[in-house]
Amino acid sequence: MAKKRDGGGLTRTQQAAKFLGVSVLAGAVLAGLALPAAGALGLAAKGSVEGFDDLPANLKTPPLSQRTTILDANGGEIAKVYSRDRTVVGLKDMSPYIQKAIVAIEDARFYQHGAVDMKGILRALNKNARSGGVSEGASTLTQQYVKNVFVEEAGNDADKVAQATQQTIGRKVRELKYAIQVEEELGKRKILQNYLNITFFGQQAYGIEAASQRYFSKHAKDLKLEEAALLAGLVQSPSRYDPVNAPEEATRRRNTVLQRMADLKDITQAQADAAAKKPIQLSYSRPKNGCITAVDGAGFFCDYIRKVFLSDKAFGKTRKARVKRWNQGGMTIRTTLDPQTQKSIQTSMSKHVYEDDPVAAAGAIVEPGTGRILGMGQSRPYGFGKTETTMNLSVERNMGGGAGYQTGSTFKPVVAAAALEQGTSPYQKYSSPYRMRYPSPVQTCNGEWTGKGSAQNENKTEVGPYGMKEATAKSVNTYFVQLISEIGICPAVKMAQSMGIERADGKKLRQVPSMALGGQEMSPLTMAAGYATFANGGRYCSPVAIESITDARGRAMKVPQSSCRTAMSKQTADTINTLLKGVVEDGTGKQAGLQGRDSAGKTGTTDSRYAAWFVGYTPNASGAVWVGDPQHTTKMYNITIGGVLHEKVYGADTPGPIWRDAMTGALAGKPAPALPTIPINDPGTDQGDDGKGHGDGKGQGRDKPGRGGHDKPGHGWHVPGFPDILGGGSGGW
Repeated sequence: MAKKRDGGGLTRTQQAAKFLGVSVLAGAVLAGLALPAAGALGLAAKGSVEGFDDLPANLKTPPLSQRTTILDANGGEIAKVYSRDRTVVGLKDMSPYIQKAIVAIEDARFYQHGAVDMKGILRALNKNARSGGVSEGASTLTQQYVKNVFVEEAGNDADKVAQATQQTIGRKVRELKYAIQVEEELGKRKILQNYLNITFFGQQAYGIEAASQRYFSKHAKDLKLEEAALLAGLVQSPSRYDPVNAPEEATRRRNTVLQRMADLKDITQAQADAAAKKPIQLSYSRPKNGCITAVDGAGFFCDYIRKVFLSDKAFGKTRKARVKRWNQGGMTIRTTLDPQTQKSIQTSMSKHVYEDDPVAAAGAIVEPGTGRILGMGQSRPYGFGKTETTMNLSVERNMGGGAGYQTGSTFKPVVAAAALEQGTSPYQKYSSPYRMRYPSPVQTCNGEWTGKGSAQNENKTEVGPYGMKEATAKSVNTYFVQLISEIGICPAVKMAQSMGIERADGKKLRQVPSMALGGQEMSPLTMAAGYATFANGGRYCSPVAIESITDARGRAMKVPQSSCRTAMSKQTADTINTLLKGVVEDGTGKQAGLQGRDSAGKTGTTDSRYAAWFVGYTPNASGAVWVGDPQHTTKMYNITIGGVLHEKVYGADTPGPIWRDAMTGALAGKPAPALPTIPINDPGTDQGDDGKGHGDGKGQGRDKPGRGGHDKPGHGWHVPGFPDILGGGSGGW
C-alpha cells in the first residue's frame, strides 16, 4: 500500500509522477493539450512541479446535476425540469456493451495503466513530433473524467466553464494531479461508472441513461451492441457524429468503434461485421425540459413550484444556495395539484375565455383546512407565443405574477367579518343611499383618514335602508361604506391580514375607506385562500404547493408546511357563510351557484370594468376567478369574451360561470357536506333590535349619508386616489 509522508506529503504514486514531471509529465501536458512537442518541453517543465505541490490534496467532486421530476398529488408527471438532462445509474444498470465500447474507443489501456498512460504519452509525443502538429492526444479516461468534473462544477457559468476547459499547462497539471488521486481513491470500476454518468452525448443528454432514452427510448442496461457502439462514438464530438442530423458520419464512427472492440477481442470480428451492416435505427425522443411541457395548463403551477423552491429558506439559507440546489436537480417533487381539479379549472378557463381575447382569465382553487393548492388555471397558455405568456396571473408579483387586480365587491365579506368580530349585529341597518360621500374622518390603525371621496350603488333604485344580509346579496356599496366608517378601517385591515389577504405587489394595505369596495390589488390565489377561512370555521391556512421531495438517493427533504391561525370566531365564519349563501341563492351570484351541494360566494366588478371577479367556496374547496386586462387598460364594455358579446361585464356573468364549471368538475364524485350557517331572517320579517339602536334604518348620526344635492354634476365628490368603485345591483356585482 502506498504511504504518505508525515505532514501530508505525496504518496509513492504521486512521487513517481513528480519524478517523471520534467520528462514525461511535460510530455503528458503537451499531448493532453494537443500542442506540438517541439520547442515547448522547457516551458512545460518549468513550473509544472511547483504548481503540482501547491494544489489541494483532495478532489472535490460535486453531485452530478440531474433532471427533477415534478408530480401531481396522485403521482402523475407534470413536467421534467433540468439544468442538464441526466439520470445517474450504476454499472449494473449499464449494458456490458457500452462499458466495453467506451473503454475501447476512448482509452483501450484503461485497465493496464494508472492515472497517466506513459506508453500512450510517448506514442502521442512521437506521432505529434513527426507530424509537426497535432494528430493524437494522450488523455486517459480518468483524466477526461476529472476534466468533466471541473466542467460540472462550473455549472452554467460561462467564465468558469472556459477556465475548466482552457488549453493551458496549469489546467492540465491540475487535471493530472487529481487523476492520480481519483485512481487511488475510486478504482477503475467506479471511475468508469462515474465517467459514463457525467459525460455529454449530445442532444442535451448527459450520462449514458439519458443518452439511451434520448436516442433509443430505452434504458442503458438494454442497449444492443450496435447501439452502444453508436453512443460511445459520440463522446469525441457529439455534434459531428450526431445520428439525428449526420447519420452517415454517425454510421462511420459507430463502425470504427465496432472494429476497435473486435481488435481488442471485446467482441468477435463476426459480431463487429454483423453489427456494422445494420442501419442506424433510432427511436428518438425530443428533449422535454421545463414547465412549457406540462399538460392541462399546469405550466404556471409548475413554474410556481420553482418560485416556491427558490424563495423558501427550507431549501437553502441564501437564494444563491437554493438556485444551486435547484440546478443540481435529481429530485422528485410531489405536489398538491389534484389532476381532476386542474383539468376542470383549465377546461373552464379555455371554454369561457379564448386565448386571443382582449382580456384574460385566471383562477386558483385551494383546500380549506390544509391550504393545499388543488388547481391553477389561466386562459392564456404558458409559453412565448403571441397569445401566450409566462406571467402567472393567479399569484402575487414575487411569485411570478403581476401587481394584482382590484377585487371589487369580493372584499366586502372581509369588512363584514371584521364588523361581526367587533360585535356588530348581522341585522345592522344603514340608510344606504344611492350615492354618498365617504364619511370623514374615519379611524385608522395609526390616526384618522380625512378626505372627500364618494361612492355610489350600481342602480339608482338601490336605496336603503338595508340590513347586512340583503346588502351583501345585492352588493350595496353605500352600506359597506357606512359599515367601515362606523367600525373603523383598522379592524378591516387586521381581519384581511389574519385571512392572508395582502396586496399582490407586496406593499402594505392602504388604510382608506375605499378598501371596503375592493380598491386594492390582490391575486386570485390570495383571495381563494382568504375565503377558505370562512369554509374552515374561521381558521386561515396559508397556501402550500409541495407535499414532499426526495433527492437523487431517495432521501426525504424538508418541505415548507402550511401555517394555520384563527382569524375569526366560528360564529362569525358561519354568519358569513349565511350571507354568502344568499349571494348565490338569491343575490348577484345566482349564475355561479352549484347544483346538489352547498356553496357560497361573492361577485365583484371594479370601476370602469377593468376587472371582474367571483370568489366562492364549498366546505372542501375554495376558488377565485378573475377576468380582466393584465395591463389594466381594457374597459369591459361592448366586448366579446369567449365568443359572447357583453354590453357590460359583471362578476356574475363571466367569472361566475367559469367558477361554477371549474368547481363542478373539480368536485364531481366527491362528498357534498353542508356549510354551517347561522339563521338570519330575511328583510320584511320581525328582525327586532340588536340592542344598540341599530334596527331603525335611520343611519348613524354623524355620517348623515345621502343628504342634499349629491346628484348634481360638478359637485366635486371624486378625489384622485379614491376611485368611485362600483358594486351591487341586480346585474351581478
